[in-house]
Amino acid sequence: MDVHFVAGVDVAIPRRGEGTASVVVLSYPDLDLVEESNVQGVVDFPYIPGLLSFRESPLLIRAFEGLNITPDLVFVDGQGIAHPRRFGIAAHLGLFLDIPTIGCAKSRLCGTYEEPDSEAGCSSDLVDLDEVIGQVVRTKTNTRPVYVSIGHKISLRQAVVWTLRCCRGFRLPEPTRLAHQAAGGFLPETLQVSVK
Repeated sequence: MDVHFVAGVDVAIPRRGEGTASVVVLSYPDLDLVEESNVQGVVDFPYIPGLLSFRESPLLIRAFEGLNITPDLVFVDGQGIAHPRRFGIAAHLGLFLDIPTIGCAKSRLCGTYEEPDSEAGCSSDLVDLDEVIGQVVRTKTNTRPVYVSIGHKISLRQAVVWTLRCCRGFRLPEPTRLAHQAAGGFLPETLQVSVK
């Protein structure tokens, strides 16, 4: 996979009914922030576990429309196929955008696994109904793992490799970590680019 730009996405909903969707684009391999798009709007779909895409995707798609750079790979703070219906927000966004996407979630939605070893880079299968639906990946030594799954146009092995390549000493990959900060309005000024 030829990757020059990686994106991360997140949505913050601090007040009922209103949210901010952020997409940050980083150069690869240096992971410098090169573009940011933020969109605010009404979020009228209620929070229902397993239906995150219906709540957040409309705003995220609008945020992608504000980009000048088309990313080669997108990290989503949510599930891809590691989902009861095998179609979480990372899969939805990848399909809508026709861009390779990786689901890299902080919590498990379904499936069982054995705890991976405590060293960074260790992983174990996430299994549901006798099917491997993702990998439980330790991105930082002695830190809780993340749950990596296929979103769109990528294999599970590639998703794990890219997740580890895009980590910079934190639990979350740099694209989603910065998107989370941007959506919450906490992206350090030293990293900010002109906002769309």
